[in-house]
Amino acid sequence: LCEVLPRFAALRTLDLSDNKIGPESASALGEALKVNAVLTTLDLSTNSIGPEGAFAIAEALKVNAVVTTLYLRGNNIKDEGAKAIAEALKVNAVVTKLWLQSNGIGDEGAIAIAEALTVNTVVTTLDLENNSIGDEGAIAITKALKVNTVVTTLSLGGNNIGDEGAIATAEALKVTAVLTRLDLSLNPIGDNGAKAIAEALKVNAVLTELSLWNNNIGPEGAIAIAEALKVNAVVTKLFLNGNNIEDDGAKAIAEALKVNVVLTILSLRNNNLGDAGKTAVQDAAKGRSGFQLTL
Repeated sequence: LCEVLPRFAALRTLDLSDNKIGPESASALGEALKVNAVLTTLDLSTNSIGPEGAFAIAEALKVNAVVTTLYLRGNNIKDEGAKAIAEALKVNAVVTKLWLQSNGIGDEGAIAIAEALTVNTVVTTLDLENNSIGDEGAIAITKALKVNTVVTTLSLGGNNIGDEGAIATAEALKVTAVLTRLDLSLNPIGDNGAKAIAEALKVNAVLTELSLWNNNIGPEGAIAIAEALKVNAVVTKLFLNGNNIEDDGAKAIAEALKVNVVLTILSLRNNNLGDAGKTAVQDAAKGRSGFQLTL
């Protein structure tokens, strides 16, 4: 395939996901990318390319001037591979969407990516889900967001991020002027983390979609978010499913819905709601045109 790639002068998208090409073939593909001038989207997800394969792709990215969308999820590139990709991002000026989820990059890999984000001015979508980056990695990434002016979509779900990481993320939300979609789902941020995010929402004027499902958020955290919704005028999609906000949290959300006129999608499934909580939210949502409520 790598040998004949130069002949495909019109090929824009190449999907090799869910195969077993391994590091050796990834290296060959990397060499091909150095001279390829037409391919814009490359999907190498779930190919066991490992750190070695990531090195090869990273070297190609340093000279390739056309690939804009790159999927490397599920390849076990670890922190070494992430560091190589990070170095490439410092000089690459074309990749705008990068998927690195489920690669075991850890906090060290995340810190390297964060450093790259402080100088990279093109990546707009970054997915780091399921990488065990923890609070330290989250703090590094969100610190970079304070100076980065291009990332609009950030996914940090399933990374064992606690309240410290959530608090750092909240601080970034207070100053970022471009981030519109944030996913912190499947992280134990708890009520303290939710409260910090809520405070940020009171001043943030750009975030439109927020995913906080399965975050160990209880009634206190939900009440804080509800208070933020009363003044926030931009969030249109909010996912709070899989927490434990109970009736008290649901009632607070319901009160917020009476004054919030921008929220269009709200998910509160699996929150240990009783009839009182469900009824309160349903009543508050009545008459809202196009409103999507999931209980």
